[in-house]
Amino acid sequence: MNVTLFGEVFVTLLVITDPPGMVPIFLALTGALPVRDRRRAAWQAVALALGVIVVFAVAGRTLLAYLHVELPALQAAGGLLLILVALELLTGKADDPSRQSTSNIALVPLGTPLLAGPGAIVATMLFVQRAADPPDYLAIALGIVAVMVVVWLTLQFSGVIVKVLRPGGIEVLTRIAGLLLAAIAVQLIADAIAAFVRSYLAAG
Repeated sequence: MNVTLFGEVFVTLLVITDPPGMVPIFLALTGALPVRDRRRAAWQAVALALGVIVVFAVAGRTLLAYLHVELPALQAAGGLLLILVALELLTGKADDPSRQSTSNIALVPLGTPLLAGPGAIVATMLFVQRAADPPDYLAIALGIVAVMVVVWLTLQFSGVIVKVLRPGGIEVLTRIAGLLLAAIAVQLIADAIAAFVRSYLAAG
């Protein structure tokens, strides 16, 4: 196995997924749920993110080319999804128990676009492009799995923070997470627009 490549994949994806940064958003979305449902949302989100990253690692370029979709478009779509979730957090709609669903939370925004977002997808596709033999592919696969295990452990143990913050603290954390999500969304869209402008200028 290519240990150097494994280290590069692990560090790069760990920085992109940012497990500590995921904790406040995860708690904001699942703080009102029972412990069992919160744990279920954690593993569902990680499983979905792993699946999405693997699919794009194996067939990302082919899939995007077939759909005539460029990476900046994928990035902008992720930004729009995050804006919708951020607005729910900021307005308090995400606190409505009737709207809570572990599957929905795991799908959007946790699984994608936060964990398996444009950054993780592009980084993985580039690593796969660099791979030259089976040991390289094994290193990439193990690196991805190792990062997802770290993310899962981080989300699993975030329940301790719920006990410390209590309902009032969770509500404050929810508003802060909404603001952070909105900022991330705006940055994603801004980067996508900049990429589109650069591509059009280069083409012209």
